[in-house]
Amino acid sequence: MIKIMLINDFNIVVSGDVCVNLLFWKINNECMSDLSWQHYPHICSRLSEGEALLLAKLVALSTGANVVSPEVNCNKDHLPEGLLKSTIELGLFSSTSDGKNKNRTYRVKTFLGFTEILFGSPKLFSVINDNKNADLVILDDENNGFNNNEDFWPSALKEPDSHPTIIYKMDNPSNSTKLWKHLEKFHMKNTLIVINGDDLRSKEVNISKNLSWEKTALDFVWQIKNNPSLTFLSKCSQLIVPLGLEGAIYYRNDGKTKSKLYFLTYAFEGDLIKQVNGKMYGLTSCFVAGLSKSIVLGKLKNKSMDESIDDGIREGIVATQKYFRHGFGKNIVEDIFPNSSIFSEGENEFIYKKYIQDVEIPNLNDPKHQSSWYIIKDKSSTNLVQIAYDIVKNGEESALKYIPIAQFGKLKTVDRDEFEAYKSIKNLMSEYILSKNVVRPLCIAVFGTPGSGKSFGVTEVASCVAPNLIEKLDFNLSQFQTLSDLIISFHKIRDISLIGKIPLVFFDEFDSTFEKKLGWLKYFLAPMQDGIFREDNSIHPIGKAIFVFAGGTSSTFEEFCGENITDETEYKKFSREFQSVKGPDFISRLRGYVNILGLNQTDGQNDQLFIIRRAMLLRTLMERKVPHLINERGEAQIDRGVLRALLKISSYKHESRSMEAILEMSRLTNSKKWEQSYLPPKDQLRLHVDEDEFYRHLMREEFFNEKIDEISKAFNYNYILISKATDDVSLNPEEYWNRVDDEQKNYIRNNIIHIPNMLYKINYDLISVSKINSYEIIEFTEKELLTLAGYEEKYLLGKIADSAPQTLSQDQILEFIKCWPKILANSNLKLKKNFGF
Repeated sequence: MIKIMLINDFNIVVSGDVCVNLLFWKINNECMSDLSWQHYPHICSRLSEGEALLLAKLVALSTGANVVSPEVNCNKDHLPEGLLKSTIELGLFSSTSDGKNKNRTYRVKTFLGFTEILFGSPKLFSVINDNKNADLVILDDENNGFNNNEDFWPSALKEPDSHPTIIYKMDNPSNSTKLWKHLEKFHMKNTLIVINGDDLRSKEVNISKNLSWEKTALDFVWQIKNNPSLTFLSKCSQLIVPLGLEGAIYYRNDGKTKSKLYFLTYAFEGDLIKQVNGKMYGLTSCFVAGLSKSIVLGKLKNKSMDESIDDGIREGIVATQKYFRHGFGKNIVEDIFPNSSIFSEGENEFIYKKYIQDVEIPNLNDPKHQSSWYIIKDKSSTNLVQIAYDIVKNGEESALKYIPIAQFGKLKTVDRDEFEAYKSIKNLMSEYILSKNVVRPLCIAVFGTPGSGKSFGVTEVASCVAPNLIEKLDFNLSQFQTLSDLIISFHKIRDISLIGKIPLVFFDEFDSTFEKKLGWLKYFLAPMQDGIFREDNSIHPIGKAIFVFAGGTSSTFEEFCGENITDETEYKKFSREFQSVKGPDFISRLRGYVNILGLNQTDGQNDQLFIIRRAMLLRTLMERKVPHLINERGEAQIDRGVLRALLKISSYKHESRSMEAILEMSRLTNSKKWEQSYLPPKDQLRLHVDEDEFYRHLMREEFFNEKIDEISKAFNYNYILISKATDDVSLNPEEYWNRVDDEQKNYIRNNIIHIPNMLYKINYDLISVSKINSYEIIEFTEKELLTLAGYEEKYLLGKIADSAPQTLSQDQILEFIKCWPKILANSNLKLKKNFGF
């Protein structure tokens, strides 16, 4: 009889460094007597387990298994001598990260430090009722002596025939300790290492934080591969790096390295713990406890370790968020800490495991390729244009539920380049506003084509940083006639600063001509460097301000600096002129810049998300300007041809203003759907797009359908020749077509209709043009041919002519498909690669 292992038969040993935390907090009681001391705040205190003691409690709560660990009597009067003690001040904070919830909970206000140990190192403690046959060993290495004193290690680590699963939580990543060397020699294959992302960064490991998930993940992969201080970790079988409350990276090395990113789509590392939310110790311990729960259940259910770890990382992220939100409770004396509810999943939870997404991190060495990795492309089973259609038709929440979305006020973006730029600006603004002794403005440059949203983007970012403190001012330097106009603007800035506000000042078209090209730059040098401006013989301080220089003639920072000039002679000439107008001095005073990505494709094939930006703007415009075209299910009522033209037009002449103009020019006030007939006439469209191209996208099916007979004749002719259905090859396509009866002609026509969609599946658009040169006719790749062959079996194969066989061989099918580009070109239909958009 096979015995089924129960959870209470599972044995876990938790050990490591030990400390206790002295928690104290203030209570303001209403005084009901005349005793003076009762008029003052009351200071309450209690002792709470920390480090391995806390970890053991969390693991016991999460797993329900038999957990043994060191034990310490947390009685103030009977604490063991030499026990490490920390002192922590608690305070009341909003229970939610947005601060909108009126419920408040106690969290850490200040870590005040450790009580000095007068003699020797912190006291270590042995495991009570240690079990050498433990199924799972969890080690909490805080670098306080445990890692170099084997007398206190669990016996399961030291028994030669014992091979338990080990979770090694490291605070100080190092391969020089006795514990690491022991694990490396005897247990590395069965050891899962957990290191918090911030602990890695503290060891001179440059992994970005809170820029984008793609950036953080790729930084980790590069560092683990190239950073000498991480060489010992790169050889680990399994490594998990929790990233705040919001994500984690799982690294595996079984001879071939693989890394996977786990992340929330609506938050990035560090977003959910703000200064106003307080802090919590034990976050990584809580993550390990959640991970342990899944490993225990996985062993009981005979799941693979990879499957258990995958589930455990999600469990850990969810549990850590609940642990932080609950804190010490709203009443420290009455509420239980830690609370067992953080490891259970009930109804109406704010976080579930299904919210945690994952994606394989590409192993890219080339920085150019790194910048082109987007989670949105890896997470989607369809191409970008299908995602774009879905955004407009069904809204962002439905279309992008598995994709990271960054939001700054009303600004949303899925483009990592845009997000990283905005986030860096937000970090600059936050740091500047918090700084006390600043004497100069924070200077930022913003570049983009007219209508790309330069002002909107930066304004929304600023509104997230300090909405009640910032006041916006706009000045267009191209309209200034004299230097006095600039002096007047500085006085207006100073007036706002003097009343305690921080002016957010947009100097639009700062790169316009004044006296000469870029003539304004030299007049900003003193205000930018010293925070002053001169008026006659007087010097005036500007005060705290944020200067935003918005480019008018340069659409990118690289263009403004001349970095995109490849000709050496031309660059030298540019450099001399740039230096003469103080360009380098101006740039040296900037603290950041943003290249705004508008609706037009900015960088050839590398910028593939322009169609997503268009879709997000179009959906927003429809919700704001024509809400009656969004039905009760949230579906936009828009003709597919109109949608295709708006998303796929090669260029908008005035970026977002043009898309908005086309919507406003359409007759939609009393419409139930945005039909093609409601669009403005061609001569009005010409103001904003190439009207002929727009109509080609708009009426793609119509342009194709009017050529159906012509194409059908050519397909029928080539099919017969390739299948060798007849020995009579003297007839032309028209004559063969005349031999086909009406029923067969309709059969062929109905199958030919599928051609545009089949081509679309391999990322080709079919465009009607007046003439095609022979060199423009493309040839399908082998992969494209095989893909089309699969679709053709479904749509086109069959008895195309009475004399043709029922089927073709694989080679004949491929030969037949090779003819398609030429057949379509003869009907003035051009194939254009769309790279998935």
